[in-house]
Amino acid sequence: MKFDKHFPTDKLKDYIKYYVVSENNLESEYKVFPSSGLVIGFQYKGQLASIKDNTINKLASAGITGISDSYKIFKNSAGIGTILVYFTETGFTHFASNPANELFNLSLALDDIFEKSKVSEVEERLLSAASDKQRIRIVEQFLLAQFKDIQADKRIVEAVKLIYQSNGTIRIKELNEKLFISQSPFEKRFRKVVGTTPKKFASIVRFHAVLDNLNNTKSLTEICYENNFFDQAHFIKNFKQFTGDTPENFKRFL
Repeated sequence: MKFDKHFPTDKLKDYIKYYVVSENNLESEYKVFPSSGLVIGFQYKGQLASIKDNTINKLASAGITGISDSYKIFKNSAGIGTILVYFTETGFTHFASNPANELFNLSLALDDIFEKSKVSEVEERLLSAASDKQRIRIVEQFLLAQFKDIQADKRIVEAVKLIYQSNGTIRIKELNEKLFISQSPFEKRFRKVVGTTPKKFASIVRFHAVLDNLNNTKSLTEICYENNFFDQAHFIKNFKQFTGDTPENFKRFL
């Protein structure tokens, strides 16, 4: 099993968090928890499928997954090799004309978003690449060719920053007041750039703060109230939506 991180060139570092080269010699089924940004994947060998309601759906060898409000289950073939591109929270909008919220809860073929011939060219070049360094370079050249040098929405960038500073516990009304913007236009702009509503995005950020806390010696009750959950029942329901498991069971296997 390989899961190696690589970082983008300076021109892309505000829009791409990192790349991952992932390889697995064994067939496996695994969960992916909601992340705070969109993800592109190129399979340069092997096959990936998603599983929903016990139905296996083969995915395109080049695909993109939008922000999700629940966990997803994937299954890879033996001998799979994948390049993953993790966008920053506001990064996707600098590469595609599609509003990010159109991909919410979806995994689509990449040629639904970008020109088919360009995607095919990347796939062909990846097949003949001899090293991870070459593969990253090929993907990065594709991204640089798609890059749109547009003005970032500063209010949305600031909103994302404030949500992270609060570990996802800030109220949306407070965000509106801090940013001097009314709720309806703010939500519309946020969904277009980030890919979901401010409230759902904040819940994803809070979920990851909870995951970090599960690794320490705090009790589940402490974690619940420190992360501003109304009560234990709400905490368990929210956690189960994101992981398919209770916090207690999840913590047991850490």
